[in-house]
Amino acid sequence: MKNNINNNVIITGASSGIGRSLALAFAKQGYGLGLMARRTEQLKRVKELVHHQCGDSLTVEIAPLDVAEHSTVAPAIQQLSDRLGGVTTVIANAGTANVHRTGVNDFNNEKHVINVNLIGAMATVDAAASIFRQAGGGTIVGISSIAAYVPIPGSGAYSASKAGFSHYLKATQMELKKRNIQVTIVHPGFIETDIAEDMHTKPFVISADNAASLIVNAVVKKKANTVIPSFPWRIVCGVVSVIPSNLLLKVSPF
Repeated sequence: MKNNINNNVIITGASSGIGRSLALAFAKQGYGLGLMARRTEQLKRVKELVHHQCGDSLTVEIAPLDVAEHSTVAPAIQQLSDRLGGVTTVIANAGTANVHRTGVNDFNNEKHVINVNLIGAMATVDAAASIFRQAGGGTIVGISSIAAYVPIPGSGAYSASKAGFSHYLKATQMELKKRNIQVTIVHPGFIETDIAEDMHTKPFVISADNAASLIVNAVVKKKANTVIPSFPWRIVCGVVSVIPSNLLLKVSPF
């Protein structure tokens, strides 16, 4: 399969989970890929898988990136964009989760979640916006979470990081529209990945491949905001203020 030279996508956190599935989903749409993550050996395996499923002629470039090292994000994304010959879409997907009993565990774990999920994600969006301002347009996709709407007991930092990221994305969405830069905000529900060991026990869980397909569809349709899967999470997000706390505790990791 030959890639469409007019469509190259950079995906952070592409070594596993949703990022890995997004790489395959975009490759099947003919996009050239720029894959970034901390684990370069796993990125190499994703590259091999993409070529196995979509053909060796598809452009796949990989580069190491730890979004928690904030000062490295912009130059790394710019360098990868240059290697691709330009980029049309950047997906801020890299993230982490942490189960934390407030006042019990090491608070440094909470700081790390904020560094990765909020500041690192913001740095990714900012880097993409800089590229697209110069190019005259492009698409930025931010992978947030339903936790931005539905706080998860025992995952306070994660919930706060996603709420903060969603608000940041909404602000950039309004700001960058006049620059011909599309911003798509994605709020996944429970997705079966290795970010949490017991994810398969959660309600309404879907596979990473299914989630990636829904995300690609939202990007192609230039949706401003999408919740995946739509049912039941769009309803839940809309009525969260009246959901009893004891029901929220049912999704708690404790």
